[in-house]
Amino acid sequence: MKTKAGPKGKIFIVSAPSGCGKTTLCRKLLKDKVKVKLHQSVSITTRPPRRGERNGSDYFFVSAEEFIRMIDAKELLEYEENFGFLYGTPKKAVEDLLNKGRNVLLSIDVKGAMNVRKSYPEDAILIFVMPPSMEELKKRLESREADTAKAILNRLKVAKQEVACKDKYDHVVVNDRLDAAYKKLKEIIISEGESDARARDR
Repeated sequence: MKTKAGPKGKIFIVSAPSGCGKTTLCRKLLKDKVKVKLHQSVSITTRPPRRGERNGSDYFFVSAEEFIRMIDAKELLEYEENFGFLYGTPKKAVEDLLNKGRNVLLSIDVKGAMNVRKSYPEDAILIFVMPPSMEELKKRLESREADTAKAILNRLKVAKQEVACKDKYDHVVVNDRLDAAYKKLKEIIISEGESDARARDR
């Protein structure tokens, strides 16, 4: 006798320009005891690790050749090139979690978010994290001391393009103060998770 499949999980996608605190906010979500439990999907990238980043935790760091192999084998849910490096989301890991009824947290860029929404139009919740201003974003990028002045200008140019897409998202959070931004982000996750649970119970 076949067992009835349980409800699928949701995909919570968080996007933000570089320097907006996306990684910090997502780490807090995963560590916090949020009512709507989230499971991390670790992205794959060809860029080298930054100081303090760990393979398999922050990203899976792979060669360009391995990344291309994964594209050809259709192992990625979405992938894009940013600032000269490739970034992608492993498909099997996400689908396995969703099919078990678990909610997945993806920290990906705007293009990737749009691609995932196309694949999961009913299951994807998109949240965009904004800087309080471009001036403040420039200060944050400079304080990281991770990029050259030319690279920072390039990131700011891309940031303006990404911010222009914010209306395509379900929710927008302005990260002026980290604690306030996190509180709003957490409220969105809980609200979306509870509304989905109520819909299934009808």
